[in-house]
Amino acid sequence: MKQSLINLLPPATIAAIIAFWAFAPAAWVEAPWTIIIVGLATIAFVQLLELVFERHEGWRINGRELATDIFYVAFGYGVIGFLSDALINSPMAELKEQLGIATPWLAASPFLVQVFAVMVVFEFGQYWLHRGMHNWHPLWLTHAPHHHITQLNAMKGFIGNPIELFLISIGVIALLDVDLNALFAAITAGGAIATYAHANVRADPPIWYGFFFTTIRNHSLHHTALSYEDTRCNYGNSVILWDRVFGTYRDGESELVGQDDRKRLSIKEQWLFPILPWLERRKQSAES
Repeated sequence: MKQSLINLLPPATIAAIIAFWAFAPAAWVEAPWTIIIVGLATIAFVQLLELVFERHEGWRINGRELATDIFYVAFGYGVIGFLSDALINSPMAELKEQLGIATPWLAASPFLVQVFAVMVVFEFGQYWLHRGMHNWHPLWLTHAPHHHITQLNAMKGFIGNPIELFLISIGVIALLDVDLNALFAAITAGGAIATYAHANVRADPPIWYGFFFTTIRNHSLHHTALSYEDTRCNYGNSVILWDRVFGTYRDGESELVGQDDRKRLSIKEQWLFPILPWLERRKQSAES
């Protein structure tokens, strides 16, 4: 009975987030800090769950991991969030107005339809970009640092090379006509799903949840240390449905995660990773 209740934690969290945005006063929805507070509170909640319902001892959070994770969360919400809004969302919204792009049918749809439409559309782009990162070497160089993590924890989804973190934030949801509360519900609910998918929590959600949404089982297999080839599956960050549609879904789980002899990279190494081959060649040329 206890494990059955633990397994319900991910869907219960998603339901609570969506319910909050569905009934939140307009002043809360329009306040710039509300979406950040909801996102951070969700991350903190799942991180605390790791301490109570640990999945793997080898993934247990320590001081160094926690400090790195907190740095990347701050970087994601601050720098990446600012760049995404300034370079992607705002220009795309202006383009939408100039070209007269409109989806009135979506704006007139029920709240839940709008929420799931945003999640599915955004994750469609995420799926193909993520898949491209595993199939084109230049993109893989930006994504590889994320696969050098050697344990999974609640904030690990934020870790990576800055180029990849910016690329993965690109989406077309600014072109959709949806209520602001539905947009924020989709963003924070998707973030919560991804947080659980990276977390060291022994929750295995119901079959219906795992059919549509990414779970720690799906995503741990994507991070497996078995080989690079074995990571080329389960690309969905929060929506695993696209993997099922396009034939890249694999069932299973991997406790051992990481790449290249499971070498943990420092923040400096993660940021320099795409140009390390060039730096190495330059060093060899200087020595010769």
